[in-house]
Amino acid sequence: MSAAPISQPAAIRVDLGAIFVSLELSKSTWLVTSLSPGSEKMSRHSVPGGDMPSLLACLEALRDKARAREGQRYPVIAVQEAGLDGFWIHRALVSEEWITSHVVDAASIAVSRRHRRAKTDRIDGEALVRALMAWMRGEPRVCSMVRVPTIEEEDRRRIGRERKVLVNERTLHTNRIKGLLFSVGIRGYEPNRRDRRERLEELRTGDGKPLPLHLKAQLDRELDRLELLAEQIRRVEAERDDLCASASETSPQAMLTLIRGIGPEFASVLASEGLFRHFDNRRQIAAYAGLAPSPWRSGSIDREQGVSKSGNPRLRTTMVQAAWLWLRYQPDSALSRWFQERVSRNGGRGKKVAIVALARKLLVAFWKYAMSGVVIEGAVIAKA
Repeated sequence: MSAAPISQPAAIRVDLGAIFVSLELSKSTWLVTSLSPGSEKMSRHSVPGGDMPSLLACLEALRDKARAREGQRYPVIAVQEAGLDGFWIHRALVSEEWITSHVVDAASIAVSRRHRRAKTDRIDGEALVRALMAWMRGEPRVCSMVRVPTIEEEDRRRIGRERKVLVNERTLHTNRIKGLLFSVGIRGYEPNRRDRRERLEELRTGDGKPLPLHLKAQLDRELDRLELLAEQIRRVEAERDDLCASASETSPQAMLTLIRGIGPEFASVLASEGLFRHFDNRRQIAAYAGLAPSPWRSGSIDREQGVSKSGNPRLRTTMVQAAWLWLRYQPDSALSRWFQERVSRNGGRGKKVAIVALARKLLVAFWKYAMSGVVIEGAVIAKA
């Protein structure tokens, strides 16, 4: 009598109640990795990049195969990494009633710590599916899903982000002009002054000669670009001011502008990059800005590695800048006194570390003030 065959346990749970799908997105090809009920193996399909009808047809085909095998149609739960494609794919998927879509922070997914680990789209797709399944089971910290902003929230951010790009380009052209003049012995020329064209005609090289012909032509073109950037910055700032003026008095942006030292630019960035969403507690908003501490505790080792820097970089940079301005414009507030006391205990050292801690405290204070109306202790706030 032959022994009964030993059933091999499934490597992955198959009683899912849904089809789990991961999308590996590239410019030319989208790799669809899926695990369906009744199947122990993951399947892979490729569709042309950017072809949403083909992707939906592929997902429908997966549902048809699962129905032929199990006798019922299952919903699809999809996941993709946050990247250059933005959120349009996610919005297109959730518009279908039978698809639930998630966007995951790629840096939050655990990977092998081997020095030379294998990395392919196939491996990444399978890892995404496993992470999605674990997250749906409720496993903590297996990955972090991104809170997808609305189209209006995403569009509102563009004003501050475009202004930052334009200001950086203006700095680039300003430094280039100064560098070109420095190479011929000219110092002290300010390209951003209104009389820049007149002063350019008066410049002489370090040995007293007029500017060379082609150098002067290059400087003229650089000034053309600089003036174009200045005009575009003015137009963007006008849009920002109009948006702030049209906001209600109880909106975070309008309330922040009432605080001395917080201008329309900082208020716009804080409102669009940080205070547009809900946070349950102060730890969540500090972590979102990347200002939460990163401990290193193992055995006898117990030290801090500094802030995590894992959140929104624009919000983090703005808060550090706002912290320095807070010390200037709100010197009698409780937060400023805390900073001065902490720095004085260290003999004036450690200002950079203390200013980051102040930025974290200040962000929490702004959040409480804008969301709940809790006035910052000792701060000067204008009347609405």
